[in-house]
Amino acid sequence: MLSSMLFLATVATGHSEEAASGITKITQDFGINVPNIAAQMLSFGIVAFVLWRFGFKPVLATLDARQKKIDSGLKYAEEMQAKLTAAAQESTQLIKTAQLEASKVVEEARKASKEFADKQNAEATARAADTLAKAQQAIELEHKKMLNEARGEIARLVVKTTEQVLAKKLSDADRAAYNDAASKELTAL
Repeated sequence: MLSSMLFLATVATGHSEEAASGITKITQDFGINVPNIAAQMLSFGIVAFVLWRFGFKPVLATLDARQKKIDSGLKYAEEMQAKLTAAAQESTQLIKTAQLEASKVVEEARKASKEFADKQNAEATARAADTLAKAQQAIELEHKKMLNEARGEIARLVVKTTEQVLAKKLSDADRAAYNDAASKELTAL
C-alpha cells in the first residue's frame, strides 16, 4: 500500500524516470504487482464501506437501543425497589399506629369494665347493706313485739299465779296495780 502510494505520488509529481525505475525495481524484487494491489485496496475499501454502512452500523444501533432498554429497565427496577421499600416502611408505620390504637382501645375497655365492675360491686354492697339493715330492723321490731307479747303473757301469768297464791279474787283495781308493778319490773329487766 505504501509503495503504491509512492508510485502514484512520483507519477503525479512528474519526477524523473530514474525514480520510477527505482520503484519498479523494488516492486519487481519483492514481487509486488501494483495494479493488483490497487484493485485489492479498492475492493477492500468498498467491502469495508458496505460492511460499515449495512452491517456494523445497524448492529451498533441495535446494541445501543438494547443497552438503553436495559438501563431504563434497571432504573425502573431501582424505582420499584425504592417504592417497595417506602411501601414496606409505610405499612410498618401503619401497623404500629394500629397496634397503638388497639392497645388504647383495649386499655379503655379494661378501664370501663373495671369501673363497671366497681360500680356493680358498690351497688351490690349497698343493696346488701340496705337489705341487712332492713332485716335488722325487722328482727328488732319482731324482737320488740315478741318481748311485748312475752311481757304481757308474763304479766298475765304473774297475776294468775298471784291470784292463786293469795287464793282470793282481786278487784280490778288491785289487779291493775299488780299488772303495772309487774310490767315495770319486766321493763326494768
